[in-house]
Amino acid sequence: MKRILLIAFVLLFLTPKTYAVRPFVTKDATIGHRLWQLETWALFDKYSAQHWNMLTYGVSDEFEVSAGLVWGKSNSTFATPLIETKYLFREYQAGKSAGVAIAAGAFLPTGKDNFIVPGNGAYSLLAITACLGENENIFVHANIGATYLNVENRNSFAAIWRLGAQVKVFEDLHFVGEILAGGPFVPGTGVAYHAGFRYSISDRVQIDASIGQGNKTPFWAGFGARFVITGKN
Repeated sequence: MKRILLIAFVLLFLTPKTYAVRPFVTKDATIGHRLWQLETWALFDKYSAQHWNMLTYGVSDEFEVSAGLVWGKSNSTFATPLIETKYLFREYQAGKSAGVAIAAGAFLPTGKDNFIVPGNGAYSLLAITACLGENENIFVHANIGATYLNVENRNSFAAIWRLGAQVKVFEDLHFVGEILAGGPFVPGTGVAYHAGFRYSISDRVQIDASIGQGNKTPFWAGFGARFVITGKN
């Protein structure tokens, strides 16, 4: 069954009309020492098609660095470098204490046409993850932070907050839902919400899909995936 789902996912991802999006924008855990992870997702709405890719390396069990790009179509193509670091202060303990991490990143006004960020910017987020119950069936993720943007020598700041939940439905299938305000790479996006599923094909492959909408963003739908592409030495 898992092999069939993986094949189906690959075929869908190669289809030009597929919609894709990560179900969680909320930052949660780190990937681990000497592990590489590729995250690829896309979203389609009535105005644009976007394909995001992020590659992460675990410098240690607590610290990781990520870099990526986004391209798509909204009357034109675009590309933007994304840079992020994350440090895990404390892992969560199931049914007991929450995990705490901090993430920080930067973005540059590079690319083409409609999707270029209007100036240089940076952001920082405090991430909290709680596991409700020792069976690890319910997770709650919360972020709070701020984004900074400099446009034509004028500085602006905006708050970022997110609250998400992951609930086990059956075996490796989980329901995910999230509400968020603000975006580190897309300032001024307002409040949005989305819901969908996450499915673990194996310890190294996850697929997900969701639909959502916001007060400043149109309805979207799509799917994405995470791949651990190498292991510990």
